[in-house]
Amino acid sequence: MNTKHIKISEYNYPLPDERIAKFPLQQRDKSKLLVYRQGNIQEDVFENIVDYLPADSLLIYNNTKVIQARLHFRKTTGSQIEVFLLEPALPADYEQVFQTTESCSWYCMVGNLKKWKSGTLSLTCQVKGEEITLTAEKNDESSKLIRIDFSWNNPHISFAEILENIGELPIPPYLNRNSEESDKVTYQTVYSKIKGSVAAPTAGLHFTDDVLQRVDAKNIQREEVTLHVGAGTFKPVKSEEIEGHDMHTEYICVHLHTLKALLQHNAQAIAVGTTSVRTLESLYFMGAKIQQNPNIEENQLHVNQWEPYSDTPPTLTPQEAIQQIIGYLERNNLLSLHSSTQIIIAPGYQYKIVKMLITNFHQPQSTLLLLVSAFVKGDWKSIYNYALDHEFRFLSYGDSSLLIP
Repeated sequence: MNTKHIKISEYNYPLPDERIAKFPLQQRDKSKLLVYRQGNIQEDVFENIVDYLPADSLLIYNNTKVIQARLHFRKTTGSQIEVFLLEPALPADYEQVFQTTESCSWYCMVGNLKKWKSGTLSLTCQVKGEEITLTAEKNDESSKLIRIDFSWNNPHISFAEILENIGELPIPPYLNRNSEESDKVTYQTVYSKIKGSVAAPTAGLHFTDDVLQRVDAKNIQREEVTLHVGAGTFKPVKSEEIEGHDMHTEYICVHLHTLKALLQHNAQAIAVGTTSVRTLESLYFMGAKIQQNPNIEENQLHVNQWEPYSDTPPTLTPQEAIQQIIGYLERNNLLSLHSSTQIIIAPGYQYKIVKMLITNFHQPQSTLLLLVSAFVKGDWKSIYNYALDHEFRFLSYGDSSLLIP
């Protein structure tokens, strides 16, 4: 199969608006669970998912936290300008940018940009009982994203505190509604902690502390990775063949102890969500790069979109790839791997590390549906037909599936 020539029209299905869950269930773990095992499908409730997971296995989930990334400014003319933060520019490190005081820069999308031809935007707000003025100034419009420099007049207030007070949570556009106060809780996983995403890793939204306790009781090891989900996750495939689709780049972080846990489990894992999949599968290609060049710079470990489909693919085993990364981190006295990935996983891709996948039901003609199809060896239609025929709820706030190919 030539993956690049896959026609996205072959990954379409009818999704009526009423099947898109606009709000989550009151109890996260009461959502429906579709269990797909080697072509057989059964139905359960998510709170019972641990019954289907092997004891002594390894469960890996994405601990990213969604930030309140939408900022609303109003010009003196009355025009509203929305600034949507996507990734930090200065400082470029996520942790550092949230701790900045007085100024920072982000790459952003801007709504109603034609009304903001020049000048500085500003808004005044209350943070920790003090009035501050936040200003925004365009710095660079040479690429698809616009670099915007922010500054504020209080050295005791961090950018994180500003976002928490005046930012709006960016719920998915297909919900066709404004964000509500409840979304600040329901659109975060119970284990979210590392700020940086502009969309939730939604497969994890079904987990509760009770379900996690059952995971522990079955001696299933839990490990975390961080992949900050970008707005590109909602980017539709507009080209006829997927070769014409540019995948977005996302930042990842994997700790040394997680890599060692992977090695102890023969480089096999149960992934919670497509973001965990993209992170784990990218590790294989990063390990291959280190094997070829042990002194490679960390920022050169980035995985390009079509790297997995090379005519001369890596020959090392997944265990060897993980061992290469562990060795690299230890040689360089690093406790975690920081890199990025643009990987596209589509039919024709051979999974290296992920053996089971917990995921929601994705949009028609999306790269996420391609990823699922690759995982179940093309049998995605039987899964989605069952879900449509049995009243499953779709997309971010919808129901869940456990896929075992």
